[in-house]
Amino acid sequence: MKSVFEYRDYRAYMQDFYECRKKTSAFTWRRFAMLAGFSSSGFLKLVCDGKTRLSKIGVEKVLPAMNLSGTQADYFREMVTFCDSSNPDLRQASFEKMMQIAQGNKIEFLESKSFAYFSSWVNPALRELAPIMKGATPLEMGHALVPPIPAADARKSLELQESLGLLKKDECGNYVQTSVGISSSREVVSATVVNMQKQYANLASNALSRFSRRERHISGVTMGLDKEAYERLAEELDAFRKKVASIVSNVKKYDCVYRMNLQLFPLSKKVGDK
Repeated sequence: MKSVFEYRDYRAYMQDFYECRKKTSAFTWRRFAMLAGFSSSGFLKLVCDGKTRLSKIGVEKVLPAMNLSGTQADYFREMVTFCDSSNPDLRQASFEKMMQIAQGNKIEFLESKSFAYFSSWVNPALRELAPIMKGATPLEMGHALVPPIPAADARKSLELQESLGLLKKDECGNYVQTSVGISSSREVVSATVVNMQKQYANLASNALSRFSRRERHISGVTMGLDKEAYERLAEELDAFRKKVASIVSNVKKYDCVYRMNLQLFPLSKKVGDK
């Protein structure tokens, strides 16, 4: 069976543990539950099927049943939080701890670089900016961003994107984009995308005072919606985003990097008939 450090979903690890034991003995879900001290014989199967989850007490029960201790147990605890928490900040913190524990045990965490890319708005911004700043230093690129960043942060981002194959240097030493897109597991993206969206929302808020109306276009509509109207608007936003992508694909020479947010969110709780 693979090491627990190779898993990102604790349910998958529990399922594989069960299947592995079942191949070599008369192991059942009832036996698994009994070893972990659960009165319900089918509880752990429900957990693995995604129909329920492990509580903190449940985690401590199942650890010895799977012979996990030390850093393996710490990793499993963080994996449970990462998979089950609805708090995006907590999920990201748990994922970072998972990476630290795995790397501390000399296990290569393949998602670490893509996780780093999705963790900051700086990376996609520099990917667009670097190719049009021929001969520029990381200091100059960092100062060209709004807000500016230190040269060390710009250099770190550029090196990361080179290692991911998103940017490369031509024969003159200038950065050019590759056609390679960053790939990562859905778990990694979901752990970081909310944090990046928060960064973009903050940048949009600051843009109101940072740029004149000639340089930014920010507007909105406050409206009352039912479920059907919301779904229709969401479809229109998706269609518009695709149209924007087609327009951008025809831009051959650009002189500035922009970010466009499409936001549709509630300002109230749902009100019933009463």
